[in-house]
Amino acid sequence: MHALDGVSRSDQYRALGLSTFAFTVCFAVWTIFSIIGVQIKQDLGLNDTQFGLLVATPILTGSISRIFLGVWTEQFGGRIMFPLQMLITAVAVWLLTSVETYEIFLLAALGLGLAGGSFIVGVAYTSRWFDKEHQGTALGIFGAGNVGAAVTNFAAPFLVVALGWEGTARIYAIVLAVVAVLFYLLAKTDPVQEERKRSGAGPVSAGSMLEPLKNIQVWRFATYYFFVFGAFVALASFLPRYYVGAYGLELTTAGVFAGLYSLPGSVFRALGGWMSDKWGARFVMYVTFIGSLVILFVMSYPETGYVVQGITGPITFDFGLSVGVFVAMTIVLGFLMSLGKAAVYKHIPVYYPHHVGSVGGLVGMIGGLGGFFLPIAFGVLLDLTGIWTAPFMLLFAIVAVSTIWMHVAIRRMERARHPGLADERYLSDVPQEPHPAPAERHRPATGTPAPQPAE
Repeated sequence: MHALDGVSRSDQYRALGLSTFAFTVCFAVWTIFSIIGVQIKQDLGLNDTQFGLLVATPILTGSISRIFLGVWTEQFGGRIMFPLQMLITAVAVWLLTSVETYEIFLLAALGLGLAGGSFIVGVAYTSRWFDKEHQGTALGIFGAGNVGAAVTNFAAPFLVVALGWEGTARIYAIVLAVVAVLFYLLAKTDPVQEERKRSGAGPVSAGSMLEPLKNIQVWRFATYYFFVFGAFVALASFLPRYYVGAYGLELTTAGVFAGLYSLPGSVFRALGGWMSDKWGARFVMYVTFIGSLVILFVMSYPETGYVVQGITGPITFDFGLSVGVFVAMTIVLGFLMSLGKAAVYKHIPVYYPHHVGSVGGLVGMIGGLGGFFLPIAFGVLLDLTGIWTAPFMLLFAIVAVSTIWMHVAIRRMERARHPGLADERYLSDVPQEPHPAPAERHRPATGTPAPQPAE
């Protein structure tokens, strides 16, 4: 673990507060197409598949960029990378307003998607200010910046009505640029970068930072994140369209209802981090997956009429969710996802304390790709099946496979490591040894290298 000597509680609060605020703004920008995309869909006459691709394109850039931004943040520090990423994104958002064709909208959306890369920059920066006993809570609080999706769902529809989608995009670009400047002026260089300056060590090589990615465990974490984050982003973008189409609601009302889903899916991430610190991340993942299976099964069931041949004649009844019940179920689902997101990222600084940027970047990239592919899949399913609940059927299948895979993999791992615990139900989250620190250029070698982790 890195040393935290000289780091005050005030320094920790400053880093956590600034990172969380910046991430909230970035996330609001990242999901802006969920609102302005509805207007663009109408203006350009797009079908559901084309709309799904437009909404998902920013997610692609935000996902793929995470692994690179994570490595660069490990090398150069979050105080440099965070403002740089925000300024580049602000320019892309501003230029979006001059686009007129669908193809160019897709290109512009790629630039806007850099806002999603802010997550791993903030994770790598924030984790360096806290010891491992408090990293789960700290990263959970930081991850609550997902509430930016709710900010967009609540506020952007009214901005679109008042200013049009072009004016809304310009406001978002200005706010993002201002936050970038404020972050650079107010944030401090993290303890690891300060130590490197004092010791004269050069930046860690990219090869050393990427070395843990050969571990299958890293990819298992990424698979979990595909649902808890990827599906969260996908639904935050898809729900306004769903409410407008399935229930015939106005865009402003649909945005508010979608925001009610995004809000608990964001703010309760801090609770998920605390629960992971207290009871273990695996326990939280089981709660997330099992609860999501129940909720998604009900949400995926289409409105159906039944005729039963009773004793005295046919008995008819219908099954369908009212908009109020459906909104309530999305709130519960968002809450469960928020716990799962925190649990996944609780694992990373414990197992890979010196590779949070690269490992967290890969996990975030895979999760973000879920946010890219799922909206497209939702649109395709709607076009092919004509069933509004088909997207939730897909999510149910994904969670079912993930839950079985997680349980089988964990039990197999524990039995291989400790044959005597074959019948033990408790599964520890604590690694035998964390992944060792990478070798840094220009620093004299001292001591004996740390042992490799058991997994």
